Amino acid sequence: MNHVNMRLLVAHVPYTNGLPEQLVSSLVWNGQPGVQIFFVVSGFLITATTLRRWGALSRVSLRGFYLMRFARIVPLLLLLLSVLSILHLAQVKYFVVSPKTGGLGRALIAALTFHVNVLEARRGYLPGSWDILWSLSVEEIFYLFFPLMARLFGRGKLLISLLLGLVVIGPFARTVLAHGDEVWKEYSYLGCMDAIALGCLTALSLSQRHLPRRALYALGSIGCALLILILGFSVRVERWGLADSGLDMTILAIGTCMIIATVTQARWKSPSLTSPLLNLGQRSYEIYLTHMFVVFGLFQFFVLAGKPMGAVPALFIAVVLFSGLLGEGVARFYSEPMNQLIRERWGDAAGRGRLPA
Repeated sequence: MNHVNMRLLVAHVPYTNGLPEQLVSSLVWNGQPGVQIFFVVSGFLITATTLRRWGALSRVSLRGFYLMRFARIVPLLLLLLSVLSILHLAQVKYFVVSPKTGGLGRALIAALTFHVNVLEARRGYLPGSWDILWSLSVEEIFYLFFPLMARLFGRGKLLISLLLGLVVIGPFARTVLAHGDEVWKEYSYLGCMDAIALGCLTALSLSQRHLPRRALYALGSIGCALLILILGFSVRVERWGLADSGLDMTILAIGTCMIIATVTQARWKSPSLTSPLLNLGQRSYEIYLTHMFVVFGLFQFFVLAGKPMGAVPALFIAVVLFSGLLGEGVARFYSEPMNQLIRERWGDAAGRGRLPA
């Protein structure tokens, strides 16, 4: 929805006229908070899964960890980069990498070496389908260093100290260390690692204790309140100066951790009514990497139809629906088969044993 909103604004479609400022902010200017929540979930899941598979962070298998991340991430990334390269060479609108940002070769190098965020901070935004790879660059740096830090420091308290340090640095990275660069304020490694670190700390904390039900209710209530504050009152939060201090994203991440802790320890099961949302979450990687094709494609139809104002809600709904369907198709017929193939072929290599499921 955030990316559809951007396209509408660039095309000078005044669809927000007359709508409350807060409603617009909460519905269609929520891309960065969404990514922040994703980073928390990622840190939690990677840490919790590592503990479950290997029993302790210090016993994580570097080969096993990297192979599983490679199998999950790389096949679809390479396919995406191939498609984007073809579209660039064909000079298709919305997919051409300008010489100002270094051209196609520079964009490919950045995507394959985890620094799309650095490239954009230095040279400006890439086309939309390339720009989304900034967050994957942050994730991949996390994947690169997490097992190393776990093996080196997982036995003592030093790893926890390092994670707490990342939490403290986060707000400064989004403000002071950004040096006024709006791109680096949102895209920097350290500016996003505090959310990932909080997710890791949540998984470590929950692995060692079980909270009483009364504490879980309190934790979940506070977590919901924090998310409602940041997402539902973002205009007021910005006026309070929390965004200028970088603390708004930290508060959002803390609230997310509280909710994760509550639903995890309470063993809460979502109602069947929410199954479409669960499917979106399970296919989030495929949807994220492919959704810009849907955004650009349906937006072009909207433009050709004369930008009818009454069709704007349908545009938003259609993008969400078809993005989910495209992500499901890509996952089912490409990324999941490739994931399984790589694990089966290389997980048993050299007699080292099958990778944990």
